[in-house]
Amino acid sequence: MSRGEERISRVAVVGCGTVGASWAALFVAHGLDVAATDPAPDAEERLRTFVAGALDQLAGFGLTGRGRLDFVPAMADALDGAGFVQENAPEDEGFKRCLLAEIDRALPPDVLVASSTSALVRSRIVADCATPERVLVAHPFNPPHLVPLVEIVAGTPEAAARASAFYAGLGRRPVVLRREMPGHIANRLASALYREAVHLVAEGVASVADIDAALCNGPGLRWALMGPHMTYHLGGGEGGIAHYLAHLGPSQERRWASLGTPSLTPEVQAAIVAGIAEEAAGRPIAELEARRDRGLIAVLTSRTEVAADAAPTPPAPGAGDPA
Repeated sequence: MSRGEERISRVAVVGCGTVGASWAALFVAHGLDVAATDPAPDAEERLRTFVAGALDQLAGFGLTGRGRLDFVPAMADALDGAGFVQENAPEDEGFKRCLLAEIDRALPPDVLVASSTSALVRSRIVADCATPERVLVAHPFNPPHLVPLVEIVAGTPEAAARASAFYAGLGRRPVVLRREMPGHIANRLASALYREAVHLVAEGVASVADIDAALCNGPGLRWALMGPHMTYHLGGGEGGIAHYLAHLGPSQERRWASLGTPSLTPEVQAAIVAGIAEEAAGRPIAELEARRDRGLIAVLTSRTEVAADAAPTPPAPGAGDPA
């Protein structure tokens, strides 16, 4: 069987926090068997509770396949027989470095090991691995069973291609970085936006709630369908991006020059905390998360329907990319 035709039936999920549990749900919903492991004393209970709810959500997309979910206390047992490993340990470079080296030692050299790290760079966390070429970064956006993005940073084109094929088969949208960068792509874009959102709060330009509303009810609607480059391409009319850059590029540069570089001083933090308390209006985190997930499901359903208009076969959730 060639690499392009490989079939993975068993996945080891190492670390069962929010991200790991969400990955586990996605794998199980696609009919993969999952061996999950986590040293926390209540890890299995939290895992099974989360997966049950996530499977209900995924069933709405027609994902009714049910792989087997096993919780295995010993990591070595979870890794035994795995065709793919998804690691989700805390964002601690030293800890991840040791953990990935231990995982690497326990597996055949052709099994891919993917780290869900959001900020750590691959070259540092694989430094102690005997076969670092098969260890890669596969960073999801939370919750990964709903949000399709997976950012891949690999040591070889083959590893990147294999990982991309695996995630695409799960209805994800993999993007491959050509070189590593702290924060990868999406978190750098999100951080740039959040920096300006904090600046607007610090400068007293608007309330936290209105800043959030401006994004959600304006550019955020378009960004659910296409990225900033394509958005401005359409903004250029018949001339497209070339016309936009030639005629409106200077106005972009003027805005760039006015963007802030705020500091998270105690006063700024207090203003943000107070603003979020006002925006949340007493709703607990669980309620806000449920509201977020309902919205994500609605957006994903809409995106899938848009993609289906141009495709004879409806794609899996998250596979459609109307941009």
